[in-house]
Amino acid sequence: MSEQTQQQGTSQTRRVVVVGAGMAGVQTAVALREQGFTGPVTLIGAEPHQPYDRPPLSKAVLLGKAENSAFEVDFEALDIELALGREALGVRPADRELDTETGPVPYDVLVLATGAEPITLPGTEGVPGVHLLRTLDDAERLRPVLVRQHDVVVVGAGWIGAEFATAAREAGCAVTVVEAADRPLAGALPAEVAVPMAAWYAGSGADLRTHARVARVEPGAVVLDDGSQLPAGAVVVGIGARPATAWLTGSGIELGPHGEVLADDRLRTSVPDVYAVGDCASFPSGRYGERLLIHHWDNALQGPRTVAANILGETDAVYDPVPYFWSEQFGRFVQYAGHHAAADRMVWRGDPSGPSWSVCWLREGRLVALLAVGRPRDLAQGRRLIEAGQEMDADALADPARPLKNATAVPR
Repeated sequence: MSEQTQQQGTSQTRRVVVVGAGMAGVQTAVALREQGFTGPVTLIGAEPHQPYDRPPLSKAVLLGKAENSAFEVDFEALDIELALGREALGVRPADRELDTETGPVPYDVLVLATGAEPITLPGTEGVPGVHLLRTLDDAERLRPVLVRQHDVVVVGAGWIGAEFATAAREAGCAVTVVEAADRPLAGALPAEVAVPMAAWYAGSGADLRTHARVARVEPGAVVLDDGSQLPAGAVVVGIGARPATAWLTGSGIELGPHGEVLADDRLRTSVPDVYAVGDCASFPSGRYGERLLIHHWDNALQGPRTVAANILGETDAVYDPVPYFWSEQFGRFVQYAGHHAAADRMVWRGDPSGPSWSVCWLREGRLVALLAVGRPRDLAQGRRLIEAGQEMDADALADPARPLKNATAVPR
């Protein structure tokens, strides 16, 4: 038997344990089987529910249009062992063991896919009527709020805040959104792009309060730092999320400044045979020249294929995607591809006061990011141009009637 055959045989019999039963964890387990891994695979989830997808929680599940969003995966047919309702407590790499609340689990390869957890509003612990929106249980607790058409205060005008405000207005609730910054999506988009989005709130009947900070939350009311009070039958907090990695303290697995697992470009951690994928991990992007921490669904979908390929070891798979996400808010479909932080030029396509428009970001003439509002064709073509590192004609790009694929620069 050749050395390569021996190595392949060994790799196929190793036990892979995946911690986290969200999109990243489920897709890692599925990708292992799809790529031919025949060894034991165990998927461990902290929640007792059948693994489910999270985006519908702020939409169909919340509005009662769907009971749940369970993944359509036949785990038994794929021979994936499910261990649900078992919270991970720590990792002991020297012993190759994962500690859980029901006892240790041995592994040969460990995949960290615990995602992110919402940041809580200080001083609201135990206050009745204060909600987060991350889990199926959260959505089920919030559903009666919408049915009874409570006055709702949303703290934070980010993506999740806008999506919940949209659902609450659709349900007939009076909605006030409180944002400490001067505009919605302040942490995600430049001011000139985000400011036009503020009008979407008023257009839907929601009251957006910017430059507003919460002093305290009382039963039935939110008190702002200027002393004003907002009636609140329910308060929904959407002020961001942090990687769910506190349980890794003392494991020797290196964490970054945001608490994320520091993975390399193959999604390997600082500890041998431990990988990290999805919202809990950052990775170095050769495409953008910096480390990226992406809290979006598509990253949790794409990364597992790289992890599975590297566990099997048959190819040397590098992870360097064009980030992508979408949001449905106030009757608009918003899509974003790329990473605009290092861009040196921004080009508008269309009028931001209208129903559909796009923004393109260039660096040294090449398309690096694109935001599309109601222009899915721009997004689809732009994503391919970003992947290709295509140089663009900025003047042609600014014409919204011209397809993006026809706005490339003429080769010199």
